[in-house]
Amino acid sequence: MTCNNCKASVEKYVNDLTDISHVTIDLAKGEAEVTMERHLTADVLQNALPEKYTVSEKDSGNVSASSISSTKTSEKTKLQQLKPLLLILFYITSAGVLLHYMDWSWKEFMLDFMGLFYIVFSFFKMLDLKGFPESFKMYDPLAKRLPIYGWIYPFLETVLGIMFLMRFQVYIAIIMTLVVLGITTVGVTKTLLDKKSIRCACLGTALKLPMTEATFIENTIMIAMALLMLLNVF
Repeated sequence: MTCNNCKASVEKYVNDLTDISHVTIDLAKGEAEVTMERHLTADVLQNALPEKYTVSEKDSGNVSASSISSTKTSEKTKLQQLKPLLLILFYITSAGVLLHYMDWSWKEFMLDFMGLFYIVFSFFKMLDLKGFPESFKMYDPLAKRLPIYGWIYPFLETVLGIMFLMRFQVYIAIIMTLVVLGITTVGVTKTLLDKKSIRCACLGTALKLPMTEATFIENTIMIAMALLMLLNVF
């Protein structure tokens, strides 16, 4: 690390990892002190950083970037980490049910669920429009190749949410959902198979959510609903 841009870059990439609580960088020494909620190995830190940075081991066993020392804090369970996501999905599902319990319709429920899903999730992304694209491109294949897609994505979700809730051009919204979430799900699947420990950007950067099977499941549910409606199952 030779300049403030390097410092900012390392801080950003390391902070995007799941279970990172705080990063303090000493530019003069080229060292970063990292506070973790769960211990991450040197390989995980290396994978999170651009190739020009090298993570090495100190004689003391601490990790450096060149030198990143780590401090453990109380480890959180996956359930505790995913609590915000699960609560949001619970409220969205409850809202969809309450809107139609008097005159139940699976199709109407799914349209409202998908609309609310997009609106709520885009809201959290909007809280940090500058930080979201960097986190998103860590696993989304299209955002990696086309950075502007990460900037557009929160607005695209808002538009899709409005289309579903207003029943406007639903067929087009369904096709866009299959394409957009299909691409993201490919990236999520690859990340999970590679066992990379990174932050999920589904709720933006305001909340530190780990990339877990829950992210894959939420995307799969939306894709399944879109397919069912496309095939006129309900």
